[in-house]
Amino acid sequence: MKTKSFVFLMTLAIIFGMGSANANMLFDVYAGGTYGVGGYTIFSDAKDINHSSQSYGAVLGMDIPMFRFELEYNYLDTDLLSINTAFINAYFKLPTPIFKPYIGGGVGSTFTSKYKPLKSISIDIEDVMAYQGMLGITIDIPVIPFNIDIEGRALYIPEFIESVDESPDLLQYEGRVKLRYVF
Repeated sequence: MKTKSFVFLMTLAIIFGMGSANANMLFDVYAGGTYGVGGYTIFSDAKDINHSSQSYGAVLGMDIPMFRFELEYNYLDTDLLSINTAFINAYFKLPTPIFKPYIGGGVGSTFTSKYKPLKSISIDIEDVMAYQGMLGITIDIPVIPFNIDIEGRALYIPEFIESVDESPDLLQYEGRVKLRYVF
């Protein structure tokens, strides 16, 4: 009697386990937060400005075995800039068991942003197209539903302000950690 019960329970566990595994093989939905530290350069006709920067963000996405797509919000905080961006990102990743290297790119826009070249002056940054590239590795923790991304990222915003005498470009580069909860 005990053997039949054991076989029955094991069969149920395998069937329910396979159902979950098949659903996860199609796609995983996730949400998460990011934190990055790096620097930025403002390229202008007269001179280049270099300083350190921090960024904070949130992501919502879908993970497919070799691809990942996500919506991303970022807040870039520096001594001269406070920039809000929204991106649509696409990643190509190698489907290895625990460590998954990836490369990606994103297209987005700035909104509700400010440039403060002097302490008493603040220039609004209108909606400007922004582009970014990412290279990193995902650490997939099999026991808990969290993934950790460690990546290098470069953000480029061409002509982020237009003044009478110049239209500078912004290049922001950083190391970033992203914690994603997989539903």
